[in-house]
Amino acid sequence: MRFSFSQFATLRSNPQALLLVMAFVMPLVFSVWNALLNNFVVEQAQFTGAEIGILQSLREVPGFLAFTAVFVLLVLREQTFALLSLAVMCIGVALTGWLPFELGLYCTTVLMSIGFHYVETVNQSLTLQWLSKDKSAQFMGKQLAVTSFASLLAYGSIWLLMEYMGISYKSMYMLAGGLGLIIVVFLWFGFQKFSHGAVQHKNLFLRRRYWLYYGLVFFSGARRQIFMVFASFMMVEKFAYSVGDISLLFMINYVFNLLFAPAIGRWISKIGEQKALTIEYIGLIGVFICYALVTSPHLAAVLYVVDHLFFAMAIATKTYFQKIADQRDFASTASVSFTINHIAAVIIPALLGIVWLTSPSLVFYIGAGFAICSLCLAINIPTHPSMGNEVRRNPFGWANHVDATAPLTESR
Repeated sequence: MRFSFSQFATLRSNPQALLLVMAFVMPLVFSVWNALLNNFVVEQAQFTGAEIGILQSLREVPGFLAFTAVFVLLVLREQTFALLSLAVMCIGVALTGWLPFELGLYCTTVLMSIGFHYVETVNQSLTLQWLSKDKSAQFMGKQLAVTSFASLLAYGSIWLLMEYMGISYKSMYMLAGGLGLIIVVFLWFGFQKFSHGAVQHKNLFLRRRYWLYYGLVFFSGARRQIFMVFASFMMVEKFAYSVGDISLLFMINYVFNLLFAPAIGRWISKIGEQKALTIEYIGLIGVFICYALVTSPHLAAVLYVVDHLFFAMAIATKTYFQKIADQRDFASTASVSFTINHIAAVIIPALLGIVWLTSPSLVFYIGAGFAICSLCLAINIPTHPSMGNEVRRNPFGWANHVDATAPLTESR
């Protein structure tokens, strides 16, 4: 018993432990919402591709507004803000099953998304602050493995409880949201308040020397929407996957991440961000083209798993930024980058939802185009990125070197 109390005391004073528990609870709750969504809206609200596109665009609006996190941080600590946001997400998921109609689903989706995107924004900032540069990729790999385990648990629960025990959508949403809220309360009282290292700038800015990072983030958001919205929707609409089928497919995805994510983190540390991202984007170009042409439900499932595994390599984008950035910029840039990530995300689901009605294949060809743009940017990452060595070639004619102590007004 003494050992247990001592072990708990050690954990509650370890900021990395807090990050890992948060990395567990967020996907545990969100994965239930995400896995059930397509079947729930089709069966309960008779959604078509147009309505699901609108819903997904609304879901991304809070991500587009993630820059407002900087203003919240003027009155709240980042750790406090992260836990409150996590609680809001859990409440939004718990309410989803109670409002199975178009307007109700739009409202609960936005509420859930507000919490989700603020958690993502602050979590990225805290991770970069609390981890050293030489350990961040490996730790992010561990985070991804924990995330995968939580998602695997969520999808396995759906498969068991809904396929074999016959519980309703409403009960499943309530169970996920309620359990998540209980864990958040534990995190609130169980962990001490940690210091955040370098004092963060709490105003908005765009730095010219981060332009390549901004570009990578923008196209990442565009590609991810096609994967999250239309690849999974294709499984239901084109290949008639059931809730159990979708859950099983997601479980396979996260088994692969659970097994390989830590190794991917170590691999990125070894070969560098430029090579890792180049491999990711070449692979995604092929996957999107295959999506457009696939006619077999089994091959589509294989593509979905491969697609998901490639996205695990996006760790390299975050570690690239950590290496080139002033530590004081982490919180503000995390907020701004999430907004940039969601500029396309707000528009693409609704716009491509209309395209989907006439040509689903064209949606995936557009995704391949986004991946090509990302590849062009990734090639421009230096072998050893650092402050003053952010890009290989600067097409804008800006000097790479920027004095880290210069006032913000000189590099906005």
